[in-house]
Amino acid sequence: MNTDEPWPDLSEAWPRVLRMQAKLHQWATDSPERRFCDLFNLVADPAFLVVAWHRVRGNRGARSAGVDGVQPSSIVFGEGLLAGLRDDLKARCFRPLPVRERMIPKANGKRRRLGIPTTRDRIVQASLKLVLEPIFEADFKPCSYGFRPKRRAQDAIAEIHYLATRSYEWVLEGDITACFDEISHSALLERMRNRIGDRRVLELVKAFLKSGILTEDARLIGTKTGTPQGGILSPLLANIALSVLDEHFVTAWETTMATSHDRERRRRHDEPNYRLIRYADDFVVMVTGTKAHAEALRNEVAAVLKTMGLRLSEEKTTVVHIDEGFDFLGFRIQRQKKRGSNKVFVYTWPSKKALASIMATVRAIMKQGTNSPLSVLLRRLNLALRGWTTYFRHGVSSATFGYLGDYTWHRVFHWLRRKHPHATWKALRRRYQLFGSWSEQGVVLFNCGAVSVTRYRYRGNAIPTPWSGPPMAKAR
Repeated sequence: MNTDEPWPDLSEAWPRVLRMQAKLHQWATDSPERRFCDLFNLVADPAFLVVAWHRVRGNRGARSAGVDGVQPSSIVFGEGLLAGLRDDLKARCFRPLPVRERMIPKANGKRRRLGIPTTRDRIVQASLKLVLEPIFEADFKPCSYGFRPKRRAQDAIAEIHYLATRSYEWVLEGDITACFDEISHSALLERMRNRIGDRRVLELVKAFLKSGILTEDARLIGTKTGTPQGGILSPLLANIALSVLDEHFVTAWETTMATSHDRERRRRHDEPNYRLIRYADDFVVMVTGTKAHAEALRNEVAAVLKTMGLRLSEEKTTVVHIDEGFDFLGFRIQRQKKRGSNKVFVYTWPSKKALASIMATVRAIMKQGTNSPLSVLLRRLNLALRGWTTYFRHGVSSATFGYLGDYTWHRVFHWLRRKHPHATWKALRRRYQLFGSWSEQGVVLFNCGAVSVTRYRYRGNAIPTPWSGPPMAKAR
């Protein structure tokens, strides 16, 4: 691309970026050994920076400021910001600032670190991701699903369901200790060098890794390992690091278990067959064989992760049978007898922890004061309920949805009783009910029980990338 062209608008920049991404992905797919040696100009290209800026300004974190105190959502005109940023990149004088630390409470009482970069740093990270992601997507294996385009958690659950119904009965549930905090920088950059030959790009990635953290108590600490969660580039870097685990299991599968004959031979010799399913730093290994076979894979996984400076949690890494069931990505996966039959099937439904989480969200929304109109309350509830039920609708979730709908209905009822302590039930119903559901000013409480439940289609290895088709024709 010609980096001396005038600044394009988004409608012009996005097709140009897509065409270039398609070319990068095709070149990387056709030549697995190819190293890309001239990518820095793309990072500083006006089209890439424009698309990166619109992504930064349009995501949920646009209202959060980094150490510079600037919120991306507060910037009305970004052309001056992008021009200065591009000049700094071309002059190679751009230096990322430390990320701003925010500690997020976890369900187990612990806290995880979230790093908030500055606006300028987010734009450069987004541009880097636009350039690097098509290249590394050509190398990523189909067994990983987290933070990858066109892939979602339901694909991972569908693959687990598919394998569990085909005699993969033992499950190694893996948990990586502080994954985002302990990734080895040297090991990560070494993996990137296999594909990226442009030293300027690698130096830019290293600068982000080493930028440091400004803690909540105003201390500046260095980052010798890890890639703080919160940065736009962090999920891609984590996938590059954890792809070492994908490659290990896929290589074992392709060399010794690829055909039904190979798998049958291994069963005759009392050897296990196994498959990995990974979503970011959460993964399971589905195993045919015995519990001892699944336990033996624990040390194998730990040895592979050690090459990236990562550790397997001894306490949280467990082996279970599919009949016992296990939780993964919010779903409960378990084999049970069908009601009224002696046949067994593998079922997936929302876990107790996931249900408790959305119920806690409902309670938190209901704790707001009663001065607001009911319509404001319903909008907040509907947003949370609609998203939660959409995520879990591909499972045996009807009973859970019905329970959640009844629970929310009664919570709204008690809120209205607090708002109108002297009103009768008849008066509340006349004022706020529409066909049995709570409503005000055209806003109706979302009915969780009415959400249709469908089985998610298992897509296997046929999941396309955004750049699988031919490059887009030049925009007129």
